[in-house]
Amino acid sequence: MEQVFAEVSKMLRNHKETRRRDLQIRTYKVIPLTHNAGIIEFVPNSIPLQDVLLPAHEKYYPNDLKYNKAREMIRQAAEYDTRDKKVDMFRKVTSKYNPVLRYFFFERFQDPDDWFGKRTAYTRTTAAISILGHVLGLGDRHCHNILLDEKSGEVIHIDLGVAFEAGRVLPIPETVPFRLTRDIVDGMGITKTEGTFRRCCEFTLEALRSDRDSIMTLLNVLRYDPLHNWTISPLRAKKMQEESSRVDGAGNAPAIFKKEDDASEAERALAVVEKKLSKTLSTAAVVNELIQQATDERNLAVLFTGWAAFE
Repeated sequence: MEQVFAEVSKMLRNHKETRRRDLQIRTYKVIPLTHNAGIIEFVPNSIPLQDVLLPAHEKYYPNDLKYNKAREMIRQAAEYDTRDKKVDMFRKVTSKYNPVLRYFFFERFQDPDDWFGKRTAYTRTTAAISILGHVLGLGDRHCHNILLDEKSGEVIHIDLGVAFEAGRVLPIPETVPFRLTRDIVDGMGITKTEGTFRRCCEFTLEALRSDRDSIMTLLNVLRYDPLHNWTISPLRAKKMQEESSRVDGAGNAPAIFKKEDDASEAERALAVVEKKLSKTLSTAAVVNELIQQATDERNLAVLFTGWAAFE
């Protein structure tokens, strides 16, 4: 997946508007050694988003709800039988938990020009990875899986195992296209999702659409990749686990890992990506819908507790 990110980042250099804005996807090197082991590059000057937010909450809003208390309230709300009750609890939590990411830029970049440049870099990289993440169906975007570069302000996404819409079929589905919670937006400044973020999203999607054939060719490699679990939904994985635990009288498990099954799962995953890159709607309309989905309290309120959508 990091190779996919790197190739898409190169594609963005080939388009005038994305090149002008230096839109890119920050990557790191990954070298697989076996099916379940490898070497991952350490990303220098980076800090998990969560390690920025928690101290900032304590420092700037000491009277707010504590993080653990907020999570516990959201966890309790997950047991409610209606979405409206979950939304009510979500609003109750957010009313007592203020966003603080702006202070990351205030503290680290004292010069006004430097501050503006780094905040713009943050907004642009967030826009680029948000759109690419939507196209690839990237999930599990909690605050430990998003790094901030302390020198450039750029974002780096890690832990890319939940892809191709796998997050939508988890026991608690992920109902948002990418992470655009209040703290993410807070780092963008006074214009929030308007201005720089929205325009960069539109330019990124336009570039990806124009390179659709190249992207699909790239992703087709995954159809023959031994890491086939990327194209297997969690539901099917659960079913395979259950079936593989049953053995016959001779001690043999049923042969359920059929090549044609893997192929059909890959076809499904790639068909979803291709549909997202179609030009049925304008880029402005698609981006507008995605932003609305990602910021809708009715979607955020039903997410998994560990996702911490209130941040």
